Amino acid sequence: MPFWNKYAMDRIACMQSFVRAIEMNSFSAVAREQQTTQPTISKQIAALEKYLGVQLLTRSTTHLSLTEEGKKYYQYCQQILETVAEAEASLTGKERATGILRLGCPVLFGQMQIVPRLKAFMKRYPDVKIDLMMADHFVDIVEDGLDLLIRIGNRLDSSLIGDRIGTTRRVTVATTGYFEQAGEPQKPDDLADHDCIVYTHLATGNEWHFQGTDGTIKVRVGGCFQTNSSVAIRAAVLSGLGIAVAPVWMFGDEIYRGDLKVVLEDYQPTPLQIQAVYRRSRFYPAKIVCFIDFLSSEFKLDPWVSDYGV
Repeated sequence: MPFWNKYAMDRIACMQSFVRAIEMNSFSAVAREQQTTQPTISKQIAALEKYLGVQLLTRSTTHLSLTEEGKKYYQYCQQILETVAEAEASLTGKERATGILRLGCPVLFGQMQIVPRLKAFMKRYPDVKIDLMMADHFVDIVEDGLDLLIRIGNRLDSSLIGDRIGTTRRVTVATTGYFEQAGEPQKPDDLADHDCIVYTHLATGNEWHFQGTDGTIKVRVGGCFQTNSSVAIRAAVLSGLGIAVAPVWMFGDEIYRGDLKVVLEDYQPTPLQIQAVYRRSRFYPAKIVCFIDFLSSEFKLDPWVSDYGV
């Protein structure tokens, strides 16, 4: 009997082996996990390639790499397997959070607001493992193979769903030493005479938006330093390099201790939503739903990432 015919009734198992081989970067590791042999896993994936008529991956002594066709098929397999799992769970009543949650978020937000909360989440959902990708540049949830993306901002691709789970209130802030040397701005237009630290990934660039009594005020700013790194923004402000418009969660403790000073309090920078972003689908794995609910509940209790005052 041709090999593919042998596995024709179990194509889902072949897809599972393919996906797990990419996740674990090893045929042998998948074989151990499934309590079978490495040649069996290899034959399953070879059968997929023969059936599809394309090469899905290339192998070296240490790494598995997806081809362009493999990347597309991998994404489809993820969606199919998750849908199958959800469909079975809805019928059996055994829906629970399990599997690997591929999560993306901005770098500093991840360090300060996501990672410290993971232990509590994993204690509550011990069958979920987290694969975290942190990046300050724009992340494509589909191309990067993510289940869930935590994004800060008010814009959203119409092909995705975004649940608001918190609020990033922002402040205009610098060290007291900087203000002693350069003076304090009294209105947004005064920022033209200051060294302003610009975050180049901000949607509005070097144009800062403030909410005043007469509506939105837009001010173009500049200075001696700009960066695409949220970590560098924090370090630059703390070193006294200049003024930044930054999330309150980035400097909450330093503001509370008096190490940093907030100015222009009558002109609040436009707040940004914290969104949990995921692909549209008929079924959503419990691991995604549970993580969104967990973060939403956590953030409601934290004044740095909610609508409540500092």
